[in-house]
Amino acid sequence: MTNSIAANLSRRAFLGRSAAGLGPLALASLLNPDLFAADSSLPAGVARFAPKAKRIIFLFMAGGPSHVDLFDPKPKLNAMDGKTIPTELLKNHQQFALIRGTPSLKGSPYKFQHHGKSGMVISELLPHLATVADELTVIRSMHTDTNVHDPAVNFMNCGTLLGDRPTLGAWLSYGLGSENHDLPAYIVLTSGSSDGQPLLQSFWGNGFLDSRHAGVPFRNSGAPVLHLANANGITATDRRRELDVIQWMNQRQSDALGDPEIASRIASYELAFRMQASVPALADLKDEPAHMLEQYGADPAKPSFARNCLLARRLIERGVRFVQLYDRGWDSHTDIDKEHRRQCAASDQPVAALIKDLKQRGLLEDTLVIWGGEFGRTPVAQVAGKTWGRDHHPHAFTMWLAGGGMKPGITFGATDEFGYHTTENPVHVHDLHATVLHQMGIDHERLSFRTQGRDFRLTDVAGKVVHPILG
Repeated sequence: MTNSIAANLSRRAFLGRSAAGLGPLALASLLNPDLFAADSSLPAGVARFAPKAKRIIFLFMAGGPSHVDLFDPKPKLNAMDGKTIPTELLKNHQQFALIRGTPSLKGSPYKFQHHGKSGMVISELLPHLATVADELTVIRSMHTDTNVHDPAVNFMNCGTLLGDRPTLGAWLSYGLGSENHDLPAYIVLTSGSSDGQPLLQSFWGNGFLDSRHAGVPFRNSGAPVLHLANANGITATDRRRELDVIQWMNQRQSDALGDPEIASRIASYELAFRMQASVPALADLKDEPAHMLEQYGADPAKPSFARNCLLARRLIERGVRFVQLYDRGWDSHTDIDKEHRRQCAASDQPVAALIKDLKQRGLLEDTLVIWGGEFGRTPVAQVAGKTWGRDHHPHAFTMWLAGGGMKPGITFGATDEFGYHTTENPVHVHDLHATVLHQMGIDHERLSFRTQGRDFRLTDVAGKVVHPILG
């Protein structure tokens, strides 16, 4: 075969020269969104079926909230407060993250009560959440693979301890696309203590997927996204002309190389241009009525978890597929009473308001709300005395879901009488991911991407849908 024939038949040359190449397709679909069907750019072979949820709001309590202080009361743990931990609990136990030696059990000082028609058990630290108890699907039997923060957050987001894989939001962007051409499919909002665990780029990364599937962080003050505003003296017409030249050069490069990432670059520039108009109006809460701001406890002028919850509702109203809120400050190794009270006081009202708001607008039924952290906290004390705290705990912890076709008002799974290990219906992180994808209309075993000689998926080679918690 001659070199010219080989070039004519090569995949790169075909993609670069064909009228149906990736670059022309991407650019044409941006210039005329109605030219193609909604799913034309989505991966082939993904098993999609009628979804119960169309979008997700993931309320991520970064650091690890304490299940035995919020959702999983343990009378025997309270009765044995101060006594040395029974040795049988340490079988099949990872080494504590920071505790050394044999610690003492630590009961919860908080009162728990039954709420709603379901009788959901919730701590006194969450009085507002208690008012929507019948909307919650509480999983007490979550467990994960590590007690180290960054790998655990990666695992909860990416299904792997490594930080170079696509996150849940990126997989959904890849598998389902976007419902709004003027906003990213995946947006990240942050709040909480500035001295909390750092938030890494990998927590909302695209991994080996095209960069357009990465989460876009919105800033807490000033412009939500940097560099969207035109420089002084530059009009929208000037920007459009400048962008047209850049896109023409990118298109020539795409024609020559057939690199899909160039098509993503074209798409990102076009999206940024459209965001210049859509984002400022979205982030401006002046059009929210006073009673709604009061319901969330949000001050439009100040960054907060409450403001982010209200923004999350506004985002999903506009078709954003996946919104993730990171709230830092839950890593309470010491002074847990002070720190958890602070975190609950800041998050309890807006979370309850978000659920009520979504339901009132008819959005909760097809919006899946997820609440939880990367792991729980130990039923033993890390520090004795008034400044007591709890260490990281991967063996058993609580998460809850609401809306999105979940079975409301139920508590699923159980832990032992100390809240140390799961004893009934354990739910691994892979199982949670499989269930979330199922509610979004995707078979988790069929959502994959081939790279480095193998097929990768969010749930790796594990995961099962937890059918008993589905409505």
